[in-house]
Amino acid sequence: MEKKRKRKQRQVVARGVGENAKDPFPSHSRPTREECETLRDTLLAIHGIPPDLAKYRQAQPSPEPVLDGLVRTVLSQNTTEPNSLRAFASLKSSFPTWEHVLAADSNDVQNAIRCGGLAPTKASCIQNVLRSLRERRGHLCLEYLRQMSVDQVKAELSLFKGIGPKTVACVLMFNLQQDDFPVDTHIFEIAKTIGWVPAVADRNKSYLHLNQRIPNELKFDLNCLLYTHGKLCRKCSGKKDVGVTQIKFMNQMSILLKISQDEC
Repeated sequence: MEKKRKRKQRQVVARGVGENAKDPFPSHSRPTREECETLRDTLLAIHGIPPDLAKYRQAQPSPEPVLDGLVRTVLSQNTTEPNSLRAFASLKSSFPTWEHVLAADSNDVQNAIRCGGLAPTKASCIQNVLRSLRERRGHLCLEYLRQMSVDQVKAELSLFKGIGPKTVACVLMFNLQQDDFPVDTHIFEIAKTIGWVPAVADRNKSYLHLNQRIPNELKFDLNCLLYTHGKLCRKCSGKKDVGVTQIKFMNQMSILLKISQDEC
């Protein structure tokens, strides 16, 4: 197994700040550390860490500017990965700097990212972030977040209109090399299927619960692997046909469910 990337030491004593950081399902004892390790190892043997995600696994800071990472994540919402990548590339080629994006007419920004879907909403969000950043910090840069703790970053990014928990978690994990566990649609559905969150859980509550239960040192690998499996597995994505990889995965899930049936 590849050497795990080192993480910045947290500067806070408690795991979270305020009511929103508490586990909404404290009596739900899954996933256990053993389950997390077993599933990580199983999926790692099947998929490996995708090259496009492996670069974020290294110990050194991400070479991508934090602001770029934030905008890239905004563009990834409710669309496919290829479409979001095209939208980001189009935005960067259409406007030389973020200053130009901020000064541009909203319709021009929308046209640049239209291939990613939800162009009006995403253009508004991006320009709102840039406008707020200029007003609060004086320049368009988020590199100061690299010196903050997880909870400080969450508090800071929550001030920007349109930036939700999943976007913040992605920036934390990929751009800031911090321990966090974003929950996208794929991970949410798998977590419910295997009983890692209660059936009544929504995505936000699943995010809070899984971040409390999954050990920090396993979060990055497990998140990337579950995301990858969710995209590739026809069973987990609701598509027809079940291949060898899917069968292996579902067999593993059966083992995990059997091991933990007395814990829930």
